[in-house]
Amino acid sequence: MIRKLGTFVEFGVFGEPAVADWTIIGDRKELNIHGSHLGPYRYPLAIDYLTKGLIRGDLIVSHKIPLENFKDAIKIAEDPNSNSIKILIIP
Repeated sequence: MIRKLGTFVEFGVFGEPAVADWTIIGDRKELNIHGSHLGPYRYPLAIDYLTKGLIRGDLIVSHKIPLENFKDAIKIAEDPNSNSIKILIIP
């Protein structure tokens, strides 16, 4: 539920197009709609933290796959039963 003049933030990544009926925005509630996919400027900050050793990236890497087996990495990432977190493809 969103109150009149409220704000809705959609955060997510979808495997296929998502459809929503937003006619309620202008007709009844005049909502503010925001889309989000991670925060801006986060990649440079994360890379800096990794480089400085402030965070350990190895704790989130669940699989290490050689580049020539990249198709296996894709299959693992797509498999909901793989328990993968981050898959590292090694050149």
